[in-house]
Amino acid sequence: MTRRVVITGLGIYSPVGKNPSEFFENLMAGRSGIGNLQTDFSDKLSCRLAAQIQGYNPADHFSRIKLTGIERFSQFALIAGEQAVKDAQLELTEQELTRSGVYMGSGMGGASTLEEGYVEIFQREVPRVKPLSVLLTMNNAAASHLSLAYHLQGPNITYSTACSSSAIAIGEAYRQIKDGYADVMLAGGAEAMLTHVVMKAWEALRTLAHEDAADPSASCKPFAKDRSGLVLGEGAAILVLEDAERAVRRGARIYAEIAGYDSSSDASHITKPDAAGQTRAIINALHDAKIQPEDIHYINAHGTATLAGDFEETKALKQAFGEHAYHVPVSSTKSMHGHLMGATGAVEFVAAVLALQHQAIPPTLNLHQPDPDCDLDYVPNTGRCNVKLNAVMSNSFAFGGSNAVLIAKRFEK
Repeated sequence: MTRRVVITGLGIYSPVGKNPSEFFENLMAGRSGIGNLQTDFSDKLSCRLAAQIQGYNPADHFSRIKLTGIERFSQFALIAGEQAVKDAQLELTEQELTRSGVYMGSGMGGASTLEEGYVEIFQREVPRVKPLSVLLTMNNAAASHLSLAYHLQGPNITYSTACSSSAIAIGEAYRQIKDGYADVMLAGGAEAMLTHVVMKAWEALRTLAHEDAADPSASCKPFAKDRSGLVLGEGAAILVLEDAERAVRRGARIYAEIAGYDSSSDASHITKPDAAGQTRAIINALHDAKIQPEDIHYINAHGTATLAGDFEETKALKQAFGEHAYHVPVSSTKSMHGHLMGATGAVEFVAAVLALQHQAIPPTLNLHQPDPDCDLDYVPNTGRCNVKLNAVMSNSFAFGGSNAVLIAKRFEK
């Protein structure tokens, strides 16, 4: 049994937009959400750059009692999830609830609660931590809260594969519906890891971007010769996936059809990306979608702005697409929203789906000095409107060598 899978709802809460329309408008306008981290520990960091959601007040969204049991990353997931469910105008019968589920991705789950617990115990010598600390920190908390919020009784699974977590969550949710195990799925990712210890840990890895002297918001420079590393971000993105026949029958607005997905492992190095593994995922996703490289009209790249990462992704695109690699527009929206780790695949897939809907391609910001070794069409600095897009691809490549590729195309009955 093989069924078609469509996207009927989108939700996003990110550093460059707190809903899908604001998000895509800001991407197309080249507005960056990157800046200096506003926290009480930022003066203790060597790298103070982050893509932080500005003006967020949890009390605007949740009651005081509810906040005692919902960590920041779960809060973002619930906000984005509510947007997606409302956008899809999703209503489920009692029977349909048993065939509807949640697949989420998160790299570090409740990082801030975990760090707060260590400070309480080891620094302040408090004899106990928050009673709900375990429930706040567990990686599957966001998915569980979404399941509870909408009484979804089908599969509820959280993936934690670093930067590819939410892309894999979406891909596996797509397979659940495609293969007949579910009819409706909420799928995406959430991350809130801009904590003192996490920031210091990334500093130690020496992968964070150097601050641009003239403009901190221009510090993330994917595929540029002067790129120096990634910028960490926070937020969430959720999609409503549905069996196509069900969506058509209820008259749902359909953004796109998920046409293909694949995942692979580099199996070569824990941190160094490998073009061969990425190429396998791309080729297999194309095979799953039953389309040729020439049918892809836009690629949202993983594009972290690290020296090795951007080079290897360029190499992988050339290996998978051949000559067409030089003719397909590719952009890294991380140049604006930063790297949301476990949530980044979902955020970027939403960007790709909105590109398809609006027939417009967001730019790679800060690409003023192209790297000769990254010589594809990386859509430098200015977005493109009124283009013809029938199928789009989104790449997510992670530490640990876990790769995921998603393909969406315009839906035709």
